[in-house]
Formats: sequence, C-alpha cells, structure tokens
Amino acid sequence: MSRPGSTTDRRPLRSRRRVVLRWVVALATLVTLAGCADAVPAATAPPTAPAPSSAAAPGGLDRFYSQQLSWGSCLPFATTDDQRQFYGQPGFECSKLEVPIDYANPTGRTAQIAVSRLKATDPNQRIGSLLVNPGGPGASGIEIASQLAILTRGEEVARRFDLVGFDPRGIGASTPTIRCLTPAEQDAQRATDILDPSPAGVQRAEGLARQTADGCAQKTGVDMLANAGTRDVAKDMDVLRAVLGDEKLNYLGFSYGTRIGSTYAEQFPRNVRAMVLDGALDPDQDPTDEVVNQGRGFQGAFEAFAKDCSTKPGCPLGADPAQATTRFQELTRPLLAAPQKLPDGRTFSYGDAQQGTIQALYATSLWPDLRQGLTELTQGRGQTLMGLADQYYDRAPDGTYSPQQDAFTAVRCVDDPRVTDPAQALDRATRYNEAAPFLDSGRGASAALDSCAFWPPQAPVTGGPHVPQAPGLAPPLVVSTTGDPATPYQAGVDLAKALNGSLLTKVGDQHTATFQGFGCVDAIVTRYLVDGTPAPPNARCADTG
Repeated sequence: MSRPGSTTDRRPLRSRRRVVLRWVVALATLVTLAGCADAVPAATAPPTAPAPSSAAAPGGLDRFYSQQLSWGSCLPFATTDDQRQFYGQPGFECSKLEVPIDYANPTGRTAQIAVSRLKATDPNQRIGSLLVNPGGPGASGIEIASQLAILTRGEEVARRFDLVGFDPRGIGASTPTIRCLTPAEQDAQRATDILDPSPAGVQRAEGLARQTADGCAQKTGVDMLANAGTRDVAKDMDVLRAVLGDEKLNYLGFSYGTRIGSTYAEQFPRNVRAMVLDGALDPDQDPTDEVVNQGRGFQGAFEAFAKDCSTKPGCPLGADPAQATTRFQELTRPLLAAPQKLPDGRTFSYGDAQQGTIQALYATSLWPDLRQGLTELTQGRGQTLMGLADQYYDRAPDGTYSPQQDAFTAVRCVDDPRVTDPAQALDRATRYNEAAPFLDSGRGASAALDSCAFWPPQAPVTGGPHVPQAPGLAPPLVVSTTGDPATPYQAGVDLAKALNGSLLTKVGDQHTATFQGFGCVDAIVTRYLVDGTPAPPNARCADTG
C-alpha cells in the first residue's frame, strides 16, 4: 500500500504513467478505427521468422533467442473499452514471447511476455524496431504503444521504425501475472488510515503491509517474485530484440522505463543503437533521497498549480498562492477523523484525497480536474478527487483493479534496498513531510515499515543504487523536464553524465515530454533516433505544445 507522506510512498516516483492514458483522451473521438474484427487468438497468424541477429545468445538461452513469434489480433489482450478501441487499430498486432522465469535455470518454468507491433509505414526506409516502455513499474507497454501509434501517425519515426510495446514480466497481459490483493482488500486498504504515528497506528499500518507481502507470496509465488525485478526485465528485452531480428536495440523509456534502459545498457552495452530516456531515475541515488526529492518535486508542482488556480474565479485554495498549502491542509485534514461516505457506499479517505491530488499534478492538463475536485471538497463532496485516485490506482468502474499496483510493490521490493529499521523509516517519513508540507497530515511522521520489510526471504534484493558502468554503449539521449513533479530534473542531468549521453532540457511542469505535442522536443528526439544525432550542447525546449 502506498500513500503520500507515508513510509511506503514510492509509487509516484516510479510514475505509474496514468498521465500517458490522458495523452489521447482528446484524440479518441477523432480516431476512426477501421478493421476492428472479432478478436482472434494471437497465435492464429503464421509465425514470422526473424532476420538473423549477429549478437550471439547467452549460454543456454538459444531456444529463447531463436523462437519465432506468431502475430495476430491484440484484442484478446484488452480488458477495458479504451484498450479495445486502441488495440483494434489497423495494423496493430500482438504475440507472446517465451522467456525463462529464472535466467539461472533456463530449463525451468517460463513466462509469456505480451508484445505488440505496428510496422513501419515506409518499409524501404525502415531502420528497425523501436521498443517503448511507459514506466511504473506496473504500466503496460502495449497500451502506451497503442497510443503512441496515434500520436506519431504520419511522423518520420512511424515511417522508419516498427513501434513495439511489451508488458514486462508479471504485468498486464504477460503471464504469470503478479497479484497480491483482492479488489476488496485494496478498497479496504485505501480506506484505512496508515499515517497515524501512534503505536496502535503503526501496528495497523504494518498489518496491512504484511497482508500485501503475504498476498504477493501466496497469489504470485516466490519464484516469480524473486525474478520480477528490472534485472530480469532487461534480459527479457534482449531476447525480444533478437527475436524481432534487430542486431541493435532502439529504445524509448519513460520514468521507471529509464531504469529499465540503464539496466539494459549495463548488461548489453554493445547491443544498443539508440536509447531515449525521458523522466529519468538516477540509478546512483539513495532510495530515501529519491523519495524526499520526489516529495519536493510534488510540492513544486502543487505550488505551480496553486499559482495558476489563484488567477481563476473561485479558486478553492484562495487568491494568495502563499497560503495554498495551509488551505489544502484545512480542506483535507478533516478527512482523517471523518472520512466521507460517497453515494455509491464507498469511503473517501484522506489518503484518497492526497492520491487524487498527486494524480492531477502529473500534468497541467489535469489541473482543471483538480480545481473541480478541491471545489467539491469545500462543499463536502469528494467524487472528483475519488475518481482521480481511482485513475491512479487503476480501479475500474466495476470495482476491479489492474495488477499495476501489485506489480509496482513487487518490483520495487526486489529492486531497492529494504528499510527494516523503524528509525530509518521514521527519518524517511519526516524528511518527506518537510519536503512536501501540503501532504503533511499534521500529526507527525510514522515509523511504520512498508511491505518490503516483510517480503519473503526467498525473493532477495537484486538491485541497488550504483553508478552505471556500460563500456561501449552508444551515447543515449536523456530528456529531463525542469518542473517534473515525479522525476526531478537533476536526476536526468546525473543520468546523462553517468551514461556519457546528451541532455535535452524541457522547460515545463509536466511529467515527461517526448511525443506529447512539443515540437522542439520531438524534432531533437527524432533526429537522434533516425540519424544518431545527439542533442546540441545546452539544448533547451520551452514550447508549450
């Protein structure tokens, strides 16, 4: 369970990329999706033999690297109406890639990685495949690929590259799927106050943390949990590169997707042709510092929102931006003692108010929704903020949840050092409250440990902070936004330096920028992907889309 200001709050840092789903909301009604035939199994199309790749398969993995994919409709992978619309685009096709769950035991159990492809529209000028990942961890690469297919339609990148999405192991349509909690348990956890710093409150919060860890072990299995991290996702990505017939990888990763990119670069530095990392995580940063810096980023985004709101009639935070944090606290803190009962019978909690606000701060396009939600809160209503929180947690109208939050927990618990010392947990929560005072409950920080502290010992940590070492790597392009609330600008600066890449600075307050309507950014990224041209020295884009 994650909650801003709590000792378990890392989720926004790994940006679930719910904003990605907003990129095309305005376009959805303009898109005519022809050829949406009834769903057929992805394996019905004849297999396509990949072109030979000169990069040899690592020892014992030949059967995975030499497999052939059978392409078919993507509709069997869709679970929502939006996905059914986007996945039914003409030419958008899907398959499953087989990989070992444990690369140290390639003859053991296997996983099936869901993969999508939209072929380059100019085959004579085709460069290769462009793999994309939207972040999370827990977000669907097939989903973002289906949206990028619309956003890049007719552009040079769509003419020159096959656009390839993949759901990382345990996520989305890939199987086995990471599951930890039932929908009822997730609803109950959201309704529970986990920020109470009293001994009873800490015990209650840690009880929920144990429930999540135990649920992951029982519903997913410790063998999958032990190999759910970024280390193994990067290995899967190299298998996919080879099976697609690409000698070198072309990759576009957003947010947590930059962690996948830097991890791949370390493992397979000479297999990279081009790599765009947008919304970077600094792989060398201490996880607690990461949390604190993220809190500072959300505070900055909140203050930017408050300044904009103060220019609008009836701003629920008032006309003085300097008082916005205090006003927000006055609006939300009463929910600690008196959560709202909504008309549908659900409980709107203090945590939901915070999480709904966090969701809206990912992109300026969501600021009107946040204004409306806070205005409703002044009237004793929480429906809009609850809706934003549901988007963040990926809760469907029927009450079910996607596995994104479960996957987020599982991946971070094997990717990062675990906090098992209450004193360290208290320090982390205290520093977070100081960095993001608008999210401070006013009761002091809690020393409660999060789910990773109770993780099964059979699933040890497989990552940790370090400076990437990738000799022979083709220089990547790192895109970093000055006011990014979830992945602070400096992390991009540091990652570009660590990987000897070029840096493109985007001026703005949104989370990530590539192929989101910013012409200056897209022009530089396109030239890099097509020609290998790095960003010019001190490159800076200030366009607003």
